[in-house]
Amino acid sequence: MIKKNWMYWMFFLALFLAPFYLTEFRLSLLGKFLCFAMIAIGISLIWGYTGILSLGHGVYFGLGAYCMAMYLKLEASGGRLPDFMEWSGVNNLPWFWKLFEHPIISISSAIIVPVLLAMFLSYFTFRNRIKGVYFSLLSQAIVVVFVTLFIGKQEWTGGTNGLTNFSTVFGFSLSSPLTQIVLYLLTVVLLLSMFLFSRWLTRSRFGRVLVAIRDSENRVRFLGFNPTTYKVFVYSLSAAFAGIAGAMFVLQVGLISPAMMGIIPSIEMVLWVAVGGRSSLIGAIIGAIVTNGAKSFFSENYPDIWLLFLGGLFIAVVLFLPNGLAGVYQSVKQRKKQGEVRANEASSHVLQRVSRF
Repeated sequence: MIKKNWMYWMFFLALFLAPFYLTEFRLSLLGKFLCFAMIAIGISLIWGYTGILSLGHGVYFGLGAYCMAMYLKLEASGGRLPDFMEWSGVNNLPWFWKLFEHPIISISSAIIVPVLLAMFLSYFTFRNRIKGVYFSLLSQAIVVVFVTLFIGKQEWTGGTNGLTNFSTVFGFSLSSPLTQIVLYLLTVVLLLSMFLFSRWLTRSRFGRVLVAIRDSENRVRFLGFNPTTYKVFVYSLSAAFAGIAGAMFVLQVGLISPAMMGIIPSIEMVLWVAVGGRSSLIGAIIGAIVTNGAKSFFSENYPDIWLLFLGGLFIAVVLFLPNGLAGVYQSVKQRKKQGEVRANEASSHVLQRVSRF
């Protein structure tokens, strides 16, 4: 256990020290990958520990990102209408946009809006005992609805182009290297906080109930627990993680569009967790970083066939690493223990034979 904790702290220490050994471009990429890792932690909680496969977390990511982007767009506009509204013939700023002139409301909304949607969706589905593939399809339907809405309401959301051309945040230039380093370190702190909280949660009595729900929900219900309450809470928590990730993503990347919250990105989020190991929180983080790092590497070096390489990586993980990258460590550790047990049994057998003489 001590060795494992030491490895965790070394991993996060390497992330904290990244500004000292990475270029600005690579640091920006890593910051984006860590935002994706926040989403992966939430999906690991609901899928790996609770057995809820959501294919719609791109919506919560997108809502958090748009809430932050609206504030950035208003700040960049300097009191005028955002440029895309002028192009769409809008004369007055919509009332709900005025709320996002205040940074506190914007930051709070990046968490509250995804959580409220997740609570509404999960309560009515889980209360009616909709689960499995039916819930997965329902979560995808929510994605289609929101993407269509955000594209159709171009005068409010920027349409397919989304929101971009941000210049400052709280008065500080987003193009400044110092601002980007501060935002990166804030991302690491948030990721570490999510990891520690989720680790504590999964090791608590609450976490044991989640695993029991995953293995046998009816048995948990017969024991007097209400699975709906637990599932709604953990699903809403994962939505909050995705909303925070979206807000930090916009601050570092400077762009959000409906395409980033669609079906394909939502499925990719599940693949990150599958690659890392769905029942491992640190595995989910590593999976998000490795998968997106491989995607970036292949697209840079093999622009014509990079999708084939990425598809081959996913197939290899599914076929040869069913428990993900984290499962490799667990299997090696288990084999080492089995070898030690066999060695002890063999030595005790030899001692018994010697004692007979």
